[in-house]
Amino acid sequence: MRLAVASACSWIAVSAAHAQQAAASAADAQQADAQSAAPAATPAAATEAEAKVDNVVTVSGSRISARGFTQPTPTTVLSADDLAKNAKPNLFNAIAELPALQGSTGRTTSTNSTSSGIQGLSSLSLRGLGPIRTLTLLDGQRVVGANVTGVTDVSQFPQLLVKRVDVVTGGASASYGSDAIGGAVNFITDKKFEGFKFNVEGGQTTYRDDKNGTLQAAFGKAFMDDRLHVTGSVEYGREKGIESPGFGEVGPNGRTWYQNPAYQIRPLAQTNDGKPQYTVISHAQQYQYAKYGLITNGPLQGTAFGANGEPYKFNYGSNGVPTGTGAVSGCVNPFCVGGDLSGSVGAGTNLAMDLTRQVAYTRVGFDINPDHEIYFTANFGKVKSVFSPNPGAAKNANLTIQCSNPYLPASIAAACAANNITSFQYGTANAEFPENINVHPTRKMQRLVIGADGRFPAFGKEWSYDAYAERGVNFTDIIVHDMTLNARYNAAIDAVKLADGTIGCRSDAARASGCVPLNIIGNVPVSAATWNYIAPQNGPQQHTRMQQDVGSFNVNGEAFDSWAGPVALATGAEWRRESYRVSGDTYGNGVTADTPNSAAYPADPLLNSTVGNNWYAGNYHNASGTYNVKEAYLELNVPVLKSATWGEANINMADRHTQYSTSGHVESWKLGASWKTGIDGLRLRAVTSKDVRAPNLSELYAAAVVVNNVVQYQGNTVTIQQRTVGNTKLRPEIARNNIFGVVLDRPSWAPGFSASIDYFDIKVNGVISSLSAQQEVDLCVAGNKEICGAMSLGNAVATNNYVTVQAFNLASLHSKGYDLEGSYRMNLKDWNLPGRFTVRALVTRNISFLTDPGVVGTIPSEGAGNNLGNTPRWKGLASQSWDTDKYSLTLSQRWISSGKYSNEFIECQTNCPVSTVIHPTIYNNHMKGAFYVDLGGTWKFSDKATAFFKVDNIGNVDPAPAPQANLSFGINPALYDVIGRVYRAGLRYNF
Repeated sequence: MRLAVASACSWIAVSAAHAQQAAASAADAQQADAQSAAPAATPAAATEAEAKVDNVVTVSGSRISARGFTQPTPTTVLSADDLAKNAKPNLFNAIAELPALQGSTGRTTSTNSTSSGIQGLSSLSLRGLGPIRTLTLLDGQRVVGANVTGVTDVSQFPQLLVKRVDVVTGGASASYGSDAIGGAVNFITDKKFEGFKFNVEGGQTTYRDDKNGTLQAAFGKAFMDDRLHVTGSVEYGREKGIESPGFGEVGPNGRTWYQNPAYQIRPLAQTNDGKPQYTVISHAQQYQYAKYGLITNGPLQGTAFGANGEPYKFNYGSNGVPTGTGAVSGCVNPFCVGGDLSGSVGAGTNLAMDLTRQVAYTRVGFDINPDHEIYFTANFGKVKSVFSPNPGAAKNANLTIQCSNPYLPASIAAACAANNITSFQYGTANAEFPENINVHPTRKMQRLVIGADGRFPAFGKEWSYDAYAERGVNFTDIIVHDMTLNARYNAAIDAVKLADGTIGCRSDAARASGCVPLNIIGNVPVSAATWNYIAPQNGPQQHTRMQQDVGSFNVNGEAFDSWAGPVALATGAEWRRESYRVSGDTYGNGVTADTPNSAAYPADPLLNSTVGNNWYAGNYHNASGTYNVKEAYLELNVPVLKSATWGEANINMADRHTQYSTSGHVESWKLGASWKTGIDGLRLRAVTSKDVRAPNLSELYAAAVVVNNVVQYQGNTVTIQQRTVGNTKLRPEIARNNIFGVVLDRPSWAPGFSASIDYFDIKVNGVISSLSAQQEVDLCVAGNKEICGAMSLGNAVATNNYVTVQAFNLASLHSKGYDLEGSYRMNLKDWNLPGRFTVRALVTRNISFLTDPGVVGTIPSEGAGNNLGNTPRWKGLASQSWDTDKYSLTLSQRWISSGKYSNEFIECQTNCPVSTVIHPTIYNNHMKGAFYVDLGGTWKFSDKATAFFKVDNIGNVDPAPAPQANLSFGINPALYDVIGRVYRAGLRYNF
């Protein structure tokens, strides 16, 4: 069955309620298409609603399959045609553009991170609640997590066989279980595909980088009189990424928009002068280090070093003059404006990772008889990423150089003597390093499912069932190259003239263990021997094995007929076991019973062999954990009204009981109603639900993850070890979802028009979250003694400074807003033109996104409209599409409203109130939005072959500057397009 609207705009997304009604009116729509009559009144994605001959349809917002059932939970649907028109190398990118999806992670996010574990992970997030609160399914089944948080990687899915994606924009825990607080995204494959098809496409940016190519093929054939059906697909995709330009204020490959944005932050105690504490600046210059080294304290402060170690007077910018105490007049720690920007590292982070996808999938189904099928599926996916989080390994004025260091120029040694000093503080970006840090995450999934489905008679009715058992295993290997060891670096830079006249390391123990001296005074090449000593070939490594075992059984049908229609139910039970084991290298983890030392990581007296944490970044630690889940659910649909005057209404309710081995029993439920009123085309829907998210394996069992970070403490930038640890006492998060919607669906006075508005209100209590290291420091300074116990600061040895970060159940989230959706479709025959014209738009308005840390001394913070985060006030998607039998053109627009850097800032220029930790003052609190225009087209030059093209971000709109406290990145790729204009073209062939 083909509806007239099968060729819709590039991203078409319409509510599943529309899709359900499409199934009920399938014959009418088919006739309208055949006659090329008035515009079909059915929105586009309805063709994929799996309408059956008896008009029974299943959508992902409910487990119920019943005639005439209109579910109350809003569900957005994207068909295979919609996804194909978007022409993305990865379906993830097309889906993430939907306004309700906010905070998704992809290959442009976390590129400045070595240890987060989510690098290169394509995971979807609804409502800005994070991927861990969005349940991603494949054919209604769970998929093994691709990292220790349990989040799946969409890149590992068989994308060419996907015939529809359902995005449930409401709580779905009662139907599907844990993690569906924000909703669920269900990828539905074509299980009965017949024939052979392939897709080939390629593209690049207007800067001639991020070159990409995709090859996909799928096949399907029936055997044994259509009883045995085999489908399969193979896919290969490569997106080569955008490499870092290195040091300085230079964007990659001609991108001129990067200008070192940063916060200039005055000490809190100085804000009683009526001036703001925060100022957003461009061309920020760190004054605690330079590209090849800078003396940062004492009488020689301001002396920098260049080619061959030659000293020169450093240009601070801001007309800054060093005071000899570590401060610089005219500047605010740690930034000046302008000056020598050659050492800045913010632009050195890759804009996009080099990502390679390899996926293979097969499904074999056998009909035992017309009513029962058994099937087997196998899914293998490998996703590999490569990126550089930053160049060098910046040292923020935390090095001590002895005046006796033989690498110092004679003039500096003489100046030391003249000023009666024996050492000085020093900072460097280490730009002389021969290689940038580069990270290589690789994820390999092996997923096998065996199942059965069918139907059977009982109690005078026909019932359907499905049952399956799944084992999924995901191996994640993170290999880091060109990473330095802190202790070896410190020993190597402490050089002395030895008795034989050669230069060596001062420490006898270091020399005995192979120390090779390092010259960090100026731009002097690093020898291979030195580099191999401080950055050994076997860098940080993390190896993770995630395993998921599932057994599930579900039954649904119509129990009996009432005066208003059939009363339907769905019920089922599920058992699930989640486990993981992660191991790190011995330099990061330390030598333990389960990770003995090896030849690859030889013992070294300079390194901490017990605790580990020896790397500059990437200190991975061993951990393991397991939990299991038992649950059962019941869902009912009860028609309560059927009247020619008042219309039709039904009540939908569900209840699920879950037993976690770690945290005990928890209940989730749903109560909703849908009323097709007696007013032409008008329908009302409402649903309230209790939803849950159980703590994941990482939150429960994670060993300490140690990364280098910096915090502002007592007016200084302090380098710290940020130690993140798990908490086995965590409990499930509990959410209340409330949705109320109004739908106008194809009224007789506008048969091509559909629109809806849905208000949502989500409150999550017991949120598992943690404070940032800077927040903990600020609370400690403000007098929170309990928080002070989690840190040690102000130590003379930088590696002794640390802040411990741990998750807890005290926080809460409260998100509310509304979704708007509208579409209009017309047949152009009335204007003597060929084809059909479709206009469609989706918009999400975030009224509030309130986060309450639940800690004494903190207040709730408002995230809606905070454009440094994930939840802008408005996010929209619109398109206009002209489709004929031969060709199509689609113009689409993506929109993000302007916002603020933080809603907690108080904007003022003069007469400012005294700043507080909770409400700092800022000179300008405006962050611009973005408006992107895309253009795509197709040309069907034969019955089987279609050529296509796509241009994204035609205007080549630059991302808004995103100031940071430490100048680590300077953009927000979670919200803005950071790649620029992209061209793609390809060919699809369907035999």
